[in-house]
Amino acid sequence: MDFYIGNIIVYGLERAVKASGNPMRVKLDTSEPNDKDFLRASKLGGTRNGLGHDNYLKGITVHMDIVAPLFWWKEAQRYHWFDFVSSESTMHCLLKFDIAAQCVPDTDPVILGRMNELREAYNQVPEDDLEEKKRLWRILVASLPSGFCLGATMVTNYQQLKTMYIQRHNHKLQEWHIFCEALEKMPRFLELTGVDKLVGKAE
Repeated sequence: MDFYIGNIIVYGLERAVKASGNPMRVKLDTSEPNDKDFLRASKLGGTRNGLGHDNYLKGITVHMDIVAPLFWWKEAQRYHWFDFVSSESTMHCLLKFDIAAQCVPDTDPVILGRMNELREAYNQVPEDDLEEKKRLWRILVASLPSGFCLGATMVTNYQQLKTMYIQRHNHKLQEWHIFCEALEKMPRFLELTGVDKLVGKAE
């Protein structure tokens, strides 16, 4: 199974762009954003992380579906505003998954063979032997390879994605490169976050 990111839906972009000008207004402007608004938003959004000028980017909400190996999820979960809407569950479906097909191709076949042995051992235990079922279940879950992929629907925003892009665009994991390439294709993402320029400065 390969890394996947798709079904990306962006909400609130125009309202957030308009709101980027609120600090300099004495009354909220609810009109549609114009070229001046987008120019201001691009300047603010392209500032360095942590200065606060790009806070309006939080108002651009993003939903996305991701299928990724556990070793990628472990890194992605460090981001505070990258939240699970719902995900596939090993607790509910581990025995239903085709474990070999659910793993990235790089997963050691010896490990996959052992997982199949463990699952077979679990299935052979009588249903009324609850203690043995419980013991083997824990071994199965604890032995699941890091290359096992799970899918999830995530919710996040442009400000968080800006940080993720800057920190991960040159990561050694190919999955992060695919992730960042998908961000580049989102509506006005490069324009409003300035990550392409910020990355150049950082390097």
